[in-house]
Amino acid sequence: MAVLTFTQARETVIAQIRSAGGTPASERLPLLDSQGRVLAEPIHADRDFPPFPRSTRDGFAVRAQDVSQLPMRLRCKGQVKAGSAFSGSIAETECVEIMTGAPVPEGADAVVMVEYTERDGDAVEVNRAVSPGENVVARGSEARSGDLLIEPGRRIRYGEVALMASVGRSSVSVCRQPRVAIIPTGDEVVEVEQTPGPFQIRNSNGYSLYAQVKAEHCTPVPLGVALDREDRLAEMIAEGLKSDLLLLSGGVSMGKYDLVEKVLAEFGAEFFFDGVLIQPGRPLVFGRAHGTFFFGLPGNPLSTMVTFELFVRPALALLSGEASAPLRFLRARLARDFRRKPGLASFLPALLEGDYYDPSVSVVEWKGSGDIASLNRANCYLAVPEEAAEIKAGEWVSVLTR
Repeated sequence: MAVLTFTQARETVIAQIRSAGGTPASERLPLLDSQGRVLAEPIHADRDFPPFPRSTRDGFAVRAQDVSQLPMRLRCKGQVKAGSAFSGSIAETECVEIMTGAPVPEGADAVVMVEYTERDGDAVEVNRAVSPGENVVARGSEARSGDLLIEPGRRIRYGEVALMASVGRSSVSVCRQPRVAIIPTGDEVVEVEQTPGPFQIRNSNGYSLYAQVKAEHCTPVPLGVALDREDRLAEMIAEGLKSDLLLLSGGVSMGKYDLVEKVLAEFGAEFFFDGVLIQPGRPLVFGRAHGTFFFGLPGNPLSTMVTFELFVRPALALLSGEASAPLRFLRARLARDFRRKPGLASFLPALLEGDYYDPSVSVVEWKGSGDIASLNRANCYLAVPEEAAEIKAGEWVSVLTR
């Protein structure tokens, strides 16, 4: 068994899942149903983009050499708007009124913005020079026909949807969603509709894990609460190992009734680590049994949710077919002095505030890793490196958003 640093543990998760190899099965979906899924096929341009020299401004299409000396009077030959084309061409000292998105007429090589012109009937006085190509997007400058636009392994978001629509894809091949089995453990855990006894808690972990799995566009498979009995836990783990990933919460510490690792070992499990030097969430287990990866997450709710974000979410990204699984951190200024005992990488509930250009973050007061209420007063996690003992207000810090 091994206790790893935060960085070592993340690298281990990513390396083990990648080394397992295999490409997820795919399915075809309507484009409008594909958002959030992972692309399983390459997307190529079906024509040049743009397919014509396109004006980026309302104004007048001109020959740049005609307006090199100012002011210059030109004769307007007509108008062209988006979705149409000018039938003729532009000769010396001529221009055409043009709208944003319209094709630039033959003979013109620039567009003068309308605010730099004055019009009197067919005469247009130009009061600002332009360079060849100014306010014009050249044909094929964004992409050439046949160019690769999106590689497989990319998570589909609204930008990808727009690009695929622009190349005529009404449907798309996406990777199948991983099935994720969820087993909270412990005699003290009762279902949410039950009235707990004085020393019992409701099954918040099962629900939070379900929500987190859904947020990653995977399929949660809740298997119910496993009581502290080896035979029943073994039955549920056997069922959970039929999924693509198994998540257990609780039962991974050193107590007499912490049975998860013992029962997993009976399945011939390979354990890659059984602890990570982080706060909250140190008693974290990662391994594989019967070809299925599993995580034994801590039982305290905040620890469960934090370790999901740090380790399970990247694992699900890879199992979903994504090419990479980065954690994306923001930078903000610390609002108040922060002190703590160094040695563990900390990911603490925090509140990100401030304006667009000078965000600030402060740690939310919390009473330990069982304090769900503190998490719901927060909107992010303050990431504190292992060696940091004190951070002064005003210093830049890393923030992991929720």
